[in-house]
Amino acid sequence: GECSQTHLLPAHRARSVYWPVRRFFQDILHTKYRAATDVYALMFLADVIDFIIIIFGFWAFGKHSAATDITSSLSDDQVPEAFLVMLLIQFSTMVIDRALYLRKTVLGKLAFQVVLVLAVHLWMFFILPAVTERMFSQNAVAQLWYFVKCIYFALSAYQIRCGYPTRILGNFLTKKYNHLNLFLFQGFRLVPFLVELRAVMDWVWTDTTLSLSNWMCVEDIYANIFIIKCSRETEKKYPQPKGQKKKKIVKYGMGGLIILFLVAIIWFPLLFMSLVRSVVGVVNQPIDVTVTLKLGGYEPLFTMSAQQPSIVPFTHHAYEELSKQFDPHPLAMQFISQYSPEDIVTGSSGALWRISPPSREQMKRELYNGTADITLRFTWNFQRDLAKGGSVEYTNEKHTLDLAPNSTARRQLASLLEGTSDQVIPHLFPKYIRAPNGPEANPVKQLQPNEEADYLGVRIQLRRERVGTGAAGFLEWWVIELQDCQANCNLLPMVIFSDKVSPPSLGFLAGYGIMGLYVSIVLVIGKFVRGFFSEISHSIMFEELPCVDRILKLCQDIFLVRETRELELEEELYAKLIFLYRSPETMIKWTRDKE
Repeated sequence: GECSQTHLLPAHRARSVYWPVRRFFQDILHTKYRAATDVYALMFLADVIDFIIIIFGFWAFGKHSAATDITSSLSDDQVPEAFLVMLLIQFSTMVIDRALYLRKTVLGKLAFQVVLVLAVHLWMFFILPAVTERMFSQNAVAQLWYFVKCIYFALSAYQIRCGYPTRILGNFLTKKYNHLNLFLFQGFRLVPFLVELRAVMDWVWTDTTLSLSNWMCVEDIYANIFIIKCSRETEKKYPQPKGQKKKKIVKYGMGGLIILFLVAIIWFPLLFMSLVRSVVGVVNQPIDVTVTLKLGGYEPLFTMSAQQPSIVPFTHHAYEELSKQFDPHPLAMQFISQYSPEDIVTGSSGALWRISPPSREQMKRELYNGTADITLRFTWNFQRDLAKGGSVEYTNEKHTLDLAPNSTARRQLASLLEGTSDQVIPHLFPKYIRAPNGPEANPVKQLQPNEEADYLGVRIQLRRERVGTGAAGFLEWWVIELQDCQANCNLLPMVIFSDKVSPPSLGFLAGYGIMGLYVSIVLVIGKFVRGFFSEISHSIMFEELPCVDRILKLCQDIFLVRETRELELEEELYAKLIFLYRSPETMIKWTRDKE
């Protein structure tokens, strides 16, 4: 007897645990008195808040992502794994929740609730602290996410306890016809893919005879009729007597704002670029100026490299002198007036000429006996500081002279290699250079209208100094100076006009330029605005409806017979709705004011 009691004891304990659990779930699923309710909208809102918390606080759900910004990660085409997994799981739970809601499966919702509660608590209190190496009590973002999730669990439990509603009729935002519901409904329709995703999911998990295109047609008609109904309710609330002109506050309030908006959009690129240059523009002086004179493919004859200490901004006195020099020329003055003294710099220095003896001899032979043209290339290169907001670090350009075989200039250059004389090369050096925000730094045509004819001539000479014994004991360098130099002849006074750049905060717009802004912003917005003011006549018979109550009732009847599984009647009512939109005469009768 004692042995039998010992064997029965575990079974009795198992039954004592099993039966209360079984009775608990049975009472939930088969409640005698149940008031069906619908809190899906609040559950969806809680899920959306959790979704936003994950996006903006994803750094709290990874070990080494605390110092990472999600925007910088995505801009580098890198998707953090923790961020991706959490987003996909959160989105999947929202889709499953919608499917259970449409199928009205309380048992499925209960199973989903149990699995989700266990999974969330396992993840929040065990897996997440192990991954992030931070306790749950030290993770504020995780605590916020968990708090909102607990609200979702409470709403889900209340939904399971009360049961799903027997009839799901349309969007919950369309239950009332006021400004708030209209505003929220229009915002809902503006979210990309949300309307389409909801409609397809509803079609998949709802018993219906309609095809997907027919289903979308009913949804579109219902949405348009709801918007018209809200407009008609507003007209009833604020009626306007017949024959009374529109009030000035309405005309100037609405019309004036539209006029200001359109004028601002039309002139926005010009105003924006002008303000960027004159008001908020950042001075973008070059930090390095390099000028090179090169003959053919040999080592440069001369390299002038000036860094910031040697790059001197214009003083107000120098700016005034420049303005007086070009005062008789309107085009030149218009160009100069676009720049302030700190935008204009000048500077120079020099370097040794290092060339191997074989290359030197080869250059001399080519100059004397060569049968092809040889190019004398004068190149300038400017480097800017990208931290100031520019988009291009280096800007450069060149001016070339082709020396024909047996020409005087070639023979004189060859004689220079022997150090016998100096030579003047006319029209080689452009004194005024513009350094725009782009990669090309061209000579300023307004200040040098004849282009190459206005370039300055330079005198070049090869100098050498003995520093040791033997043939290799010489240092050589080229001296280049202006042809008509009077003082400081060892300088090439290049004047650089640097365009201002937009601050980094406005760089995303200023980078388009004036034409880019007109094409990408003004024309796009213009096309969008034109959609409101054109082809209005095509939609008159569908939007200028005095009373839409009967059409609204017909749409709701389609939803109702679908919920009651009278699918044949659903098909007939849909055919009636389509006929109504195909027959203008019937539409006029149906939308006639009841009064």
